[in-house]
Amino acid sequence: MAVSAKASLNPSTQHYEFFGPPGALFITLSVPAFTYALFFGCSETSGGCPPPLPSILPSIASALSNSAWWKSLWDPHAFAAYLAWYAYCVVAWALLPGDWIQGTLIRDGTRKSYKINAFSTLLLTLGLVFGLTLRFGAQSFTFFYERWVGFVTASLIMSALQGLYCYLTSFGSNKLLALGGNSGNPIYDFFIGRELNPSIGSFDIKSFNEIRPGLILWALIDISMACEQYVRRGGSITDSMVLVLLFQGLYIGDALYNEPAIFTTMDITTDGFGFMLAVGDLTWVPFVYSLQARYLVFNQVELGSVWTTIILLVNFTGYYIFRASNGEKNDFRNGKNPKGLKSIDTARGTKLLVSGWWGLCRHPNYLGDLLMAFAWSLPTKFDTPITYFYVFYFLVLLMHRQLRDDENCEKKYGADWHRYTKLVPYRIFPYVY
Repeated sequence: MAVSAKASLNPSTQHYEFFGPPGALFITLSVPAFTYALFFGCSETSGGCPPPLPSILPSIASALSNSAWWKSLWDPHAFAAYLAWYAYCVVAWALLPGDWIQGTLIRDGTRKSYKINAFSTLLLTLGLVFGLTLRFGAQSFTFFYERWVGFVTASLIMSALQGLYCYLTSFGSNKLLALGGNSGNPIYDFFIGRELNPSIGSFDIKSFNEIRPGLILWALIDISMACEQYVRRGGSITDSMVLVLLFQGLYIGDALYNEPAIFTTMDITTDGFGFMLAVGDLTWVPFVYSLQARYLVFNQVELGSVWTTIILLVNFTGYYIFRASNGEKNDFRNGKNPKGLKSIDTARGTKLLVSGWWGLCRHPNYLGDLLMAFAWSLPTKFDTPITYFYVFYFLVLLMHRQLRDDENCEKKYGADWHRYTKLVPYRIFPYVY
């Protein structure tokens, strides 16, 4: 690729996100620390969820100054098991049958090909786990609870190594860089992701991590928490644990079954793959999103029929909004419009939906997502705010993503975008925000 052509295709990043390199460094260090903090601040070994407030600061100071505590973060058995898990996911991707589909058009005029077999991988994995627990009992699958910290450390190491590998290899020839990850600052570019689609042959690292090792591991962790509770209760689990397994399992299964839908998301089409996405996919998703299931192991909540019915209604209302709105969007993008939805034409030759779910607000799928997130926390009741952390985190995440979407769309559509926002003024919450 000629130097001038390469420069025009890979322009330098002129606008920082997350407050630039200081913010990138802060998130790079704080995400691992916070993941550990969610365990030590909400576990039976630490004295509660949270522990007694007067004991928190002395406990932190004591732990950080104790070399034995630092050594306890490392578990060679958990590390080996995590590597085996990741290798299993790669082998399943390679060997299980699946269609190859084309992604969206990239700015260099090409399209990437993606193999679709994530749902098959989930089914195979669940079958293996079912066989294991049927043969050896629920106690054979409690090791995630027993070695939680070691698995977190293993996932963080994998995230850091992948982020570093993708950053270093992005300096090779003929690499297409992410428009937001070519700032020239190594801290920022390592975090945000310098190369758009890092790959090893036909193996696309970003899309693989997006829905396979982390999402399926989340399901396995939930099952492991249920097994731990089952063993402790002598052969049963609570209705609250059943709801968490049902809701999160449905969400995971839906995401994997609808795997092609991710290839139009900003993560795939716009963002580079760096430490931010790696740690989000491999650590944050499985070990933070499973907080409710882990909490219910040592705080066993019985809901009863009334609470169970209310929580079911909240979750499936959110799921309906999420799935129906995404269905409208995907149909429209694929040239279908079975509901006769209204749209406006843009100078780019494309159309923007202004009716149906997408006429109520600009991101109705986010609204559905947030309702489901709330339902996942409700089975823990209200004894602690910590199990609702995911709801507040997810709200901030989606609002930030919405602001990024609006900024990109304003650049993309110009005056047409301003016309659109007058027709659809609400961002996520109709008549509120």
